[in-house]
Amino acid sequence: MKASRDTKNPLSEINIIPLVDIMLVLLIIFMITAPMMQHGMNIDVPKLTTKPLPAKDEPQILSITKDQRLILNEKRIDVKDLKQAIQFLFSNKQNKEIFLKADKDVPYGFVVMCMGLIREAGVEKINIVTKPQEE
Repeated sequence: MKASRDTKNPLSEINIIPLVDIMLVLLIIFMITAPMMQHGMNIDVPKLTTKPLPAKDEPQILSITKDQRLILNEKRIDVKDLKQAIQFLFSNKQNKEIFLKADKDVPYGFVVMCMGLIREAGVEKINIVTKPQEE
């Protein structure tokens, strides 16, 4: 006669199949929603081999997209309003420092013009953002 399990004793094994099902569903949900949580402009900055600058609190970032649109701290502005926007942004700040993030395909003259407007607005430190160069 074959030995079978006694059905009167309590079951002492843990069934993990429902737990695995729940974890797989959560994994799929996170895989779908994670790319949607990232927002911003796709700016392809040039690659350079330098050490990163030490981070300070509340960095002010001016981004220049490939089609020469300006974004100041995630707010789109026109070129003609750049000087006034920078002056307003730094009106109450001692440390006047801005990070310039320009796409590598933006004409050099446009970037220099924006840097000139930033200087005219009274900002002395203009940091240019780059990516580390892959070896």
